[in-house]
Amino acid sequence: MENEDWITGNIRLLVGGEPLELQMTVPVKPVKPQRMLPIFQQMTDSFVGMAENSVESAGGKISCGKGCGACCRQTIPLAEIEAYQIAEMVEAFPEPRRREIKTRFETAWHHFSEIGWFERLDNCPDFSHGEREKVVLDYFREGVPCPFLEDEICSIHQMRPLACREYLVTSPAENCAELTAENVKTVDLPIKPSETMRKISNRRNLNQTVNFVPLVLALEWAQRFPDDFPEKTGEHWMADFFTTLTKSEIPK
Repeated sequence: MENEDWITGNIRLLVGGEPLELQMTVPVKPVKPQRMLPIFQQMTDSFVGMAENSVESAGGKISCGKGCGACCRQTIPLAEIEAYQIAEMVEAFPEPRRREIKTRFETAWHHFSEIGWFERLDNCPDFSHGEREKVVLDYFREGVPCPFLEDEICSIHQMRPLACREYLVTSPAENCAELTAENVKTVDLPIKPSETMRKISNRRNLNQTVNFVPLVLALEWAQRFPDDFPEKTGEHWMADFFTTLTKSEIPK
């Protein structure tokens, strides 16, 4: 299906040895990358669905369910474009919800600033060899919920970040209260769009080993760094994504 605003195409991939065909409709005209996020969210859901089917086929079971919000107290890494999307979404909330959500962000931001967590994250000398796990675990132990968590339920579930969509566990739900490798068994996805998205969309002078924006920093980040992303057609953004993902040039 094609018209003056959208074009639809098929993408065929091998994911964990299994074929996957995706049909995607993308904008014809140049857009900011955050306008592509609903498409990448759909793609992520497809990959996650395959992982869920694989777990169930092997006799396992995904433990995650509505009302279990332990993972919503983790760091939640965002690509920069996701930070802008979240800031735009919060600004669009009606009052008094907008003010309430902003207050939660401010409270979380002040808390982690006061304990020096952001500084530790930025100055982590060996983030890839153990330090990452320690810094992330320290964040979790503070018990600060995501600003969008209400009654242990994600209030923006349809718009939740890519990293949230990718996080699944097969260990008992109650084990998530103690975040350790022995206690919590996560599902290993062969493809994580969140990682590729961070590679193609981050423009700031981020620490080379800390290539994400913590979710609780999203509003402050978007205010501090005005959006200067270029506009590209949907096809160009998809080509950038799959070129980075597959480490090979995508045919025009």
